[in-house]
Amino acid sequence: MPLLPAPFFRKISDRWSLAKRLGFPVSRATTGRCYSRTKTWQLSCWMLVIGVALFLPATALGQAWPVPSHAAPDWSLSSLRLSDQTNDWAHSSSAVSSESLLADSNHDAENVLPVGVGTSHQVATAGSAPSGHHWQVMPQGLIYTSYLAGEKESRIRGVVNYERDNGWIWDITLGGRAGILRYGTAGDRQPEGFQVDIEGAGAPRLDLAEDRDVDAADFRFGVPITWGTQHHQVKLAYYHLSSHLGDEFLLKNPGFNRLNYSRDEIVLGYSYRPVAPLRLYAEAGWAFFADVAEPWEFQFGFDFAPAGATGIDGAPFVAANGHLREEVDFGGNFVIQAGWAWRRSPTSGIFRAGVQYFNGKSEQFSFFDDYESKFGAGLWYDF
Repeated sequence: MPLLPAPFFRKISDRWSLAKRLGFPVSRATTGRCYSRTKTWQLSCWMLVIGVALFLPATALGQAWPVPSHAAPDWSLSSLRLSDQTNDWAHSSSAVSSESLLADSNHDAENVLPVGVGTSHQVATAGSAPSGHHWQVMPQGLIYTSYLAGEKESRIRGVVNYERDNGWIWDITLGGRAGILRYGTAGDRQPEGFQVDIEGAGAPRLDLAEDRDVDAADFRFGVPITWGTQHHQVKLAYYHLSSHLGDEFLLKNPGFNRLNYSRDEIVLGYSYRPVAPLRLYAEAGWAFFADVAEPWEFQFGFDFAPAGATGIDGAPFVAANGHLREEVDFGGNFVIQAGWAWRRSPTSGIFRAGVQYFNGKSEQFSFFDDYESKFGAGLWYDF
């Protein structure tokens, strides 16, 4: 069965074949680049079709299907229980007694937990979160979470891949992301409001067939400013990314053309959760400084993963991401992942184990114009 946009892409490939028949200097490498761009576009169009197919029924489901209590916080005033604000928190264990709680609410005393920052005396039940927004330093959780199948997200990962031309490789990311400042809600619930994050990661590639030599490594640093509600999230971020070849690779390939790939960019992203486990997203990035890279890039995709506590049993996840870049004529790569995931709460990180398929331009930007097709298995921890 042909892919959906086949006539359009066949026209592109025929154009290159005609150029070769007419005697124009079209190299095998050039034809290969055209083919890889065409294949990436095909996969990306398929993912867009799947995303729309998920979006339409999920939007209707979001109206009819109540989101689980562990994932959909009740921000109403009735869910808030305040302790006597004249009591010092150091004595809250005696001041917030079972009798006072029963007088103020219908919940048991053991469901009470502190929220807020600093000297705040707010107390909320374990099944709720404070209504209203307040300032928090080092808040719990992220408002705009990372894309599960995004290859450049700041996370911890180790994926062993088999690439059809290069054999066995080990793609690693050592990074993290945390909230610094929030004006919004608190508690062990999906956060809402405004938040400033900080993130960074190093992503080396090891050649397993060559004694785990480092082929290349990309480095990323970012400061995302995010806003979100239960269903809608927006990100405005600054990112720096630079790519570097490994010493062992340069020693084995003395004639390799080393490229100083780097970009400093502003990114605008939007994500939508029609129901708690499903997230659809898209973003655009524009580099105000770029070396080798061109200014524009785009990402889009979906995540389907547990939104609340899974316990030891875990739950399945599926994620897909398309990444298109101007320097390869808006070709790029397509990633799809599936497996099992665990998380402690809606504000904790998510640990995943599974498999992935990657097709398109290399995720190591020192080889940004090389085509790769690889399949692998790995572990991921997203903050």
